[in-house]
Amino acid sequence: MELAADGLKIDWTKMPTYNTVMSVAAGAGLLLVVALGFRLLTGRRVVAESWALAFGALGFLLVVTGLHMTLTWPLAGQGFPFDNIIFGEPALAFGVLLSTAAFFLWKRGGTLTEAAGDAGTRTGAAVLAGPVSVFVFGMGLACFGIAAAGWKYTLFAAPPEEPISGEFADYPVLEASFISGLYVLVGIGAVLFPFVLRSARAGWLAKVTGAAWTISGALFLLFGALNYFTHIGLIVNTM
Repeated sequence: MELAADGLKIDWTKMPTYNTVMSVAAGAGLLLVVALGFRLLTGRRVVAESWALAFGALGFLLVVTGLHMTLTWPLAGQGFPFDNIIFGEPALAFGVLLSTAAFFLWKRGGTLTEAAGDAGTRTGAAVLAGPVSVFVFGMGLACFGIAAAGWKYTLFAAPPEEPISGEFADYPVLEASFISGLYVLVGIGAVLFPFVLRSARAGWLAKVTGAAWTISGALFLLFGALNYFTHIGLIVNTM
């Protein structure tokens, strides 16, 4: 990346960018996790195979892109190597969790849906997801770390050449706060997740977790969709 006389120039052959589709997939995944949890806890009908297909598709996408971004160091070699950690590793972790859930729902989903209802579902979920919830908790703490780094180093600020987001280039803390705030919301839900599973009276915890993941999921999805325009514009403006 270099600042030429006529503005920022980027050699895009050395900086592949696909956190657009990763953001959309991650947002959709968070929304679907909340939706499935709501249906199970309220005793609504769940066709396990349909949820397995949805989780499997999103999980596959996040595993492939997240694994490539995580193992190719640095993927964004022209000034953004921290993207490997910020986007690649959380996407890989979430993709693996979604893929694992998809496999279970496809093979044994009936054992969970048969116990639909608040108490029965929480007991079944605690037995099934209890061990992996330790990893979810750890990734929640990692999200807090990413958010803190984003605020401290204003990592998410867009250059002036990027449409829409670039309008706020003189105020880098704004976009840094927005993205860091999303990671905080994801982190809150992930840190509370083990306690939702283990507590017999976790109604309010489940609501807070669901709200945090619903808000962050919707914003990640919408922001990723918006970036299809802004990132294309950035590429055109910096070639």
